[in-house]
Amino acid sequence: MSTLSKDLIRQIIADGALSNPKDIGEYLKDMFKDVIQEMLEQELALELGYQKGDSRNKTTDNRRNGYSKKTVKSQFG
Repeated sequence: MSTLSKDLIRQIIADGALSNPKDIGEYLKDMFKDVIQEMLEQELALELGYQKGDSRNKTTDNRRNGYSKKTVKSQFG
C-alpha cells in the first residue's frame, strides 16, 4: 500500500478548498465512494472477462445489462 506525500496532501487540501474537519470528512466520504465504485466496476470486469465498452473481447454470454443505484453503508457514511 502506498502513502501520499505531504506535498500531495497539501495540494489536495488547496484544490479542494478544505478548511475545517467537516470539509475533510466530506471529501474523504466522496473519495471513499469513488474508490468503492471503481472496485465494483473492476470486480464486474473480472467476473465477466471484459472491460466496460470492450465487447470485442467478450467471450461469454454474460453481459452488462444496465445500471441501478446501490447503497453501501460504512463507517464513513
